[in-house]
Amino acid sequence: MPNYQRMYAILCAAASEALDALPDTADNAEGRLLLQTALFQAEDIYIAQADDAGT
Repeated sequence: MPNYQRMYAILCAAASEALDALPDTADNAEGRLLLQTALFQAEDIYIAQADDAGT
């Protein structure tokens, strides 16, 4: 069975590192917003599933 927790952690860490590497400029604003939104959505899903599983 795939280890979704590990995949989530790897992907979110990479997105977070990409955000840190991107300068906070107007040219990068859309890309930063897309990454931040995806991170928040993934976190919400992860937490909701953990709550549903009772952990």
